[in-house]
Amino acid sequence: MDGDMKKLFLVLVIAGIALAIWLYSRQQPLVVTTETVGPQRVAQAVTNTRSGSVQSCRRAKLSVPVGGQIATIPVSEGDTVSEGTVLLSLFNDDIQAQLRQAQASLQSAKLNQQRACVIADTDQREATRLKTLFSRKLVSDEQLDVSVSRAKASALACLISQADTRQVEAQVELFEAQLSKTRLIAPFDGTIAEINGEIGEFATPSPPGIPTLPNVDLIDNHCFYVSAPIDEVDAGLLKLGQPVDIHIDAYRDHPFKGLVRRIAPYVFAQEKRARTVEVEVEFAEVNEPLLVGYSADVTIEIAARDQALAIPTQAIFDDNQVWVLVDSQLQQRSLQTGLSNWHITEVLQGLKAGEQIVISANGATLEPGMSAQSQQAKP
Repeated sequence: MDGDMKKLFLVLVIAGIALAIWLYSRQQPLVVTTETVGPQRVAQAVTNTRSGSVQSCRRAKLSVPVGGQIATIPVSEGDTVSEGTVLLSLFNDDIQAQLRQAQASLQSAKLNQQRACVIADTDQREATRLKTLFSRKLVSDEQLDVSVSRAKASALACLISQADTRQVEAQVELFEAQLSKTRLIAPFDGTIAEINGEIGEFATPSPPGIPTLPNVDLIDNHCFYVSAPIDEVDAGLLKLGQPVDIHIDAYRDHPFKGLVRRIAPYVFAQEKRARTVEVEVEFAEVNEPLLVGYSADVTIEIAARDQALAIPTQAIFDDNQVWVLVDSQLQQRSLQTGLSNWHITEVLQGLKAGEQIVISANGATLEPGMSAQSQQAKP
C-alpha cells in the first residue's frame, strides 16, 4: 500500500511540474524582433561575380626596343617622376660620338651652302649686268655667254649644297633616333612601381609573341578606376553612367561612389569559369589613398524607387511569405514584391505602412496565432 502511495505521489509531482511549465509558457509570450513597415528608398542592383581590382588610368610597362648593356638607372622604385624624365639608359657612347660627328658635318654643310649660294647670287647679278651692257653693244657675245654659264653653274652648286645639307640633317636625325632607342623616357607623370634590371646587366627586347618583364613599370597615381566582371545574364541591364557603390577591402567601412564608364563589347569566356562581361567604374571622388591592385567589389544600381513601401529582405521566406505581429499574435502573409536587393525589398501588396513584421525569432518555430511580444530591431 505504501508503494502505491509513493507512485501516486510521484505522478502527481510530475504532473504538477508539467502544469507549471505549461502555465508559465502560456504566461510568457515569445519575444520576437520586429521592424515597422514604412517608406524607404529601394534600389535593385547587380554585383560582380568575382573580385574586381583597382587599376590606374594610365600604366606603362616600358622596355628598351634594342638590346644592350644597362649603363644608368637614375630612378628607384617608389620614386615620383615627371613626364620626360630619363628612367633607364643603355651604353650609347658610340652613338653619341657618331651624333656629334654628324652634327659637326651638318654645321660644315650649312656653311658650304651659304658660300655656294652667295657665289650663285653674285654670278647671277653679274650675268644680269652684262646682258644690259650687251644690249648697248658694250660687251661681246663671248663675254655674255661666259657670264650666263657661270651664273647657271653657281645656281646648280647652290642647289647641290642644299641637298648635301639635307642629307647630313637626315644623318643627324638617324643617330638621334638610334640614341633615343637606348633610353627609356617617362611618357607621363607617375610613380615607379617596378624596375627589372641592374647596371651592367644586358637588356634584351621581348621576342615576338613571348612577353618578358618590363624594364620599368610606371603608374599614374592620380587617376584610378575599378575593373570588375559581371555575369553575362546581367549584362543587358547595364548602361553607361549608372551609379555604383565601390567596396574595397582596405576600406571596409568606407564605400566609394562611382559611375559605369565602360562596358566591354564582348563576353569573356574561360574554361571552368562563368561567362562574364568586364565593366570599368570610375571614381566620383577619391578622398583616401589608393593602391593599384586593391581588390574591389562593385554594386551597380540598375533601378531605384524613392519612398517605396519596403521591408528588410531577411524577413521574407518561402516564396514571399512574412510573419506579421498583430495584437500580440502572429499572422502569416503572402506578399507581392517589386524591386529588391540583399538588404531591402519593395512591397507592392500584402502589407500596410505601420505594421510590424518579424525579422528574427531567435531560432524558435513560428505558427499562425502564436502569442508573441515585440522587440524592436536595433538600428
